[in-house]
Amino acid sequence: MALSKKQQAIVDELERRHQMSVEFMNDWLLFNQILTAYPSPGVNKAQLENQFLKIKSKLAREHKVLKDTLQTDYNIDGNAMNIVSGATSLEAIYSQSEVAVKKLQNEWHRAFISINETLGGIEDKRNRARAGEKIWIPPVGGGGGGGGPKAGGGGAGLSPKAKKNLIIVLVLLAIFGVILGVPQIRELYMSSFRDLFSSGRSAPSL
Repeated sequence: MALSKKQQAIVDELERRHQMSVEFMNDWLLFNQILTAYPSPGVNKAQLENQFLKIKSKLAREHKVLKDTLQTDYNIDGNAMNIVSGATSLEAIYSQSEVAVKKLQNEWHRAFISINETLGGIEDKRNRARAGEKIWIPPVGGGGGGGGPKAGGGGAGLSPKAKKNLIIVLVLLAIFGVILGVPQIRELYMSSFRDLFSSGRSAPSL
């Protein structure tokens, strides 16, 4: 079944998001491979340290873009980037106790499972979209950045100052509505206005 232009655009976008997720997962695997290779006999530890710093930097960049892109489809363990930022160097990691190293490896594994779950969700959406099913995908940036306004309302939000002014106007209108709607209050205000103007007219004779 031929897809409409709109459906094909969604398929293409899901394909892009899938590739991003695959790349992040592959780099997550590489992070662990470098980590586990460090204590092996005969390895070039200086070279591994250099590779470790590079993959840490790449993961941090990819993670931010992936999170902003996937929005509600993002289900990666929240501790994933804490693992990356906390692992300052391979030498520092292995200078800790075996218990601490084991804990780091367990945290890495838990994050890996969540990355696979996120990837699986994107694959499922992509395959259903390919089959012609109408699929909604969260806009890039969640309406606050690129693609948000096109995805359905709320992209061009009011500035804080405009919101404050709008609230003030609405409050004044509400008060005015109460004055007009309650006869006793309306008569009280009208009486006050009449007294004000009558006293204003008599003021010159004093």
